[in-house]
Amino acid sequence: MSFPVASARPSGEDTLIARYFKPLASDAGAFGLVDDAAILKAPGEDVVVTTDAIVEGVHFLAHDPPDTIARKALRVNLSDLAAKGATPAGFVLTLALRSADDAWLTPFARALGEDATKFGCPLLGGDTVSTPGPLMVSITAFGRVPEGRMVRRGGAKPGDRVVVTGTIGDAALGLDILKGGPVAKTLADDLAGKEILVARYRIPQPRNALAKAVRDHASAAMDVSDGLAGDLAKLCAASGVSAAIDTASVPLSATGRKLLASGAISFEAIVSGGDDYEILCAIPEDCYDAFAQEAKRAGVAVTTIGTVIAGTAEPRFLDAQGRELTLGHLSFSHF
Repeated sequence: MSFPVASARPSGEDTLIARYFKPLASDAGAFGLVDDAAILKAPGEDVVVTTDAIVEGVHFLAHDPPDTIARKALRVNLSDLAAKGATPAGFVLTLALRSADDAWLTPFARALGEDATKFGCPLLGGDTVSTPGPLMVSITAFGRVPEGRMVRRGGAKPGDRVVVTGTIGDAALGLDILKGGPVAKTLADDLAGKEILVARYRIPQPRNALAKAVRDHASAAMDVSDGLAGDLAKLCAASGVSAAIDTASVPLSATGRKLLASGAISFEAIVSGGDDYEILCAIPEDCYDAFAQEAKRAGVAVTTIGTVIAGTAEPRFLDAQGRELTLGHLSFSHF
């Protein structure tokens, strides 16, 4: 996302960038988007890099409002930074469009700029291209951590608590509503409930306020993007451990609890649906109180859902009687 030299005639792409995205490039290292690269200065720090793309028909629907698409594109990357204990530093954007539609680009750019300011993550550069296929937004985000302090998936130890932020399953239920599935039918008369679930699907709530607490207290962490069950299995595999999860402790929203109790959805659907963008972490027992206190000050709900145990088997989900729940499907997968 760069401009030619001043004497050259600007192309349509250059005009698009200047109109919609140059105002977002507030970091001095972005050079006003007039160069081919940007600079992030990080003396004595590590720069954490993460990238995620969202594609029409896969991560958002064709009729989703452009402002929600912009927020989701940035926030799914911010969620990764939060789970690594990193402070946002900036991002680059690749945008594949079928057309340069002002009615779409104006609210998209406005929302992207608002979130960039809100989370302290300015635009540094990128690229815009045309496509005959589905719209695609790809963001690479950069964060900062003190040297050697990024929290990895590996590191969980037997005896650690398994902890998640927020509530699980709401986004998958929101997608079901937008697709006119069984959740939509069950909540036909509950407009407020439907709106809450749809909002959780369209606009993730990255837990960046908890990044420092994760960095200071977690032995391992990742964000929940593909489903709690599958992502927990990934964290355990990276750490060479297993886990025992109390299904009754998995935090659900009031609407999620109602749907589960009515039989409209299964527990498996809740923990395998994806798009939660909450933090999943392992916290040593002697660190938990401090972690919970910092989470409370940050206004982020945290819940212990189980314990890390020795072994390499897949994590076990246990009911109130200690019986293991068999999950046929662990997570969303593109392939």
